[in-house]
Amino acid sequence: MPIGNLTSQLFANVYMNAFDHFIKDDLRERFYIRYTDDAVILDQDQERLRELIPWVQAWLWRERRLDLHPRKVEVRNFRQGIDFLGYVTRPQHRVLRTRTKRRIIGRVNSTNISSYMGILEHCEGFDLKQSIVRKVQNNG
Repeated sequence: MPIGNLTSQLFANVYMNAFDHFIKDDLRERFYIRYTDDAVILDQDQERLRELIPWVQAWLWRERRLDLHPRKVEVRNFRQGIDFLGYVTRPQHRVLRTRTKRRIIGRVNSTNISSYMGILEHCEGFDLKQSIVRKVQNNG
């Protein structure tokens, strides 16, 4: 199924519904969020989070034959920011991921500027908005 296709998102959410119940009901994690195949669990105790990883890995393999991406599982301090869905969320604000900024700057034009402005509505991106508008105005 093509990535980005609406049916892919629906399939991922239906397929992973049991995982949501595992995290919330069995592991009793209070602060958990997931969108398709991206998930975040928040806890003040970093050691507790590290202890969850083998449980999550085992469930995903046993129930769904899925693996965690070895370079994308992180236990970090909230002040460092949480990289989730193209944004980095910190305690007081949300910014766009650097890679996402570069991609926007490279791709923005007069036909897609409104989509990118919509993305920037969800984070602190005033300077980026201004540079995008200038780029589109200069390129016609």
